[in-house]
Amino acid sequence: MSLDVRVRSRLSPRFTLDVAFTAAAGTTIVFGASGSGKTTLLRLVAGLRAPDEGRIAIDGRALVDVDAHIDVAPPQRRVGFVFQQLALFPHLTAADNIGYGLSRLTAAARQARISAIAQSFGIAHLLGNRPASISGGERQRVGLARALVTDPDVLLLDEPLSALDHETQSRIIADLRAWNEQRRIPILYVTHSQREAFALGERVLLLRDGMVAADGTPEAVLNAPSHESVARLAGFENLLDAVVVERRSNGGVMVVRLAGAAVDLETPLMSFESGDRIRVAIRAGDILVATEHPRGLSARNVVAGTIAALSRQGAIVRLEIDIGVPVEVHVTPTATATLDLQTGREVWLVIKTHSCHPVSAV
Repeated sequence: MSLDVRVRSRLSPRFTLDVAFTAAAGTTIVFGASGSGKTTLLRLVAGLRAPDEGRIAIDGRALVDVDAHIDVAPPQRRVGFVFQQLALFPHLTAADNIGYGLSRLTAAARQARISAIAQSFGIAHLLGNRPASISGGERQRVGLARALVTDPDVLLLDEPLSALDHETQSRIIADLRAWNEQRRIPILYVTHSQREAFALGERVLLLRDGMVAADGTPEAVLNAPSHESVARLAGFENLLDAVVVERRSNGGVMVVRLAGAAVDLETPLMSFESGDRIRVAIRAGDILVATEHPRGLSARNVVAGTIAALSRQGAIVRLEIDIGVPVEVHVTPTATATLDLQTGREVWLVIKTHSCHPVSAV
């Protein structure tokens, strides 16, 4: 089963959503900054908003086709939608919330469907409870069960786990993955979380300014960005201005010089030419810290610097290293104590070539 989306929708004089893609069975993560068009895309598929141009179809069955004057009503689209705000009916039990869209079934068939989906999501013991008396994770499971019990052809999820703790998120992600391994329908999953993208996503569509800016596996899109704006969305802490000084085609690398610092870095070879101004994206967790000049390493980039600032942030310690420009580095509290890292100390940064991602500047 596949979802084909080719639509254009003008939301304001300054913003138009213009996307074209086909989502196969499995989970497609829809990623992007606030205001990039993620939720609008889901609303177009669900029929809660009409496009100005284009067509949306499931396995050739048109949900909307502007030229053909087709616009199937939301209840007939066979599309499940779980909003960030679940909108469960507070006066109904979990069972009645789950079965709300099954009014056309006989009482026995309705009860069988509710029991089966509740069992698969581990909430069978809560069916007699109202939303106010169960936990946030349990309410989320009820919301998912309500969307899935109707046996949809497509499932839309709009940041469904954002308000939950990591442990609860992990359990629900496992439940959802197991459910779709059996059904194999297209799922569009909107999130800002890289963790959810890697845990659930088979594909990532990255939206920027209403258009698809990147499309590929989570690894390709989020760990190997080609543009500065994509790197920012993917959570790269360091975006360093640089200029390409040398291409070494035989070695598959190029050398770039950081602006404002007498530092050269070796990066993977990209399509940039000598003299091009670029940025180098580096994750803070991909940089190693040494208190002595390291020797005998395969890593090509060893850079001297001084710790300018140090702060504990949860399970990591954030270092700001001055190498002529500030570089953010994340280490563990244990490493901080073992190496006696403190403000003013001279250190060396060790960065693998393939941790340095040359990207186009805005």
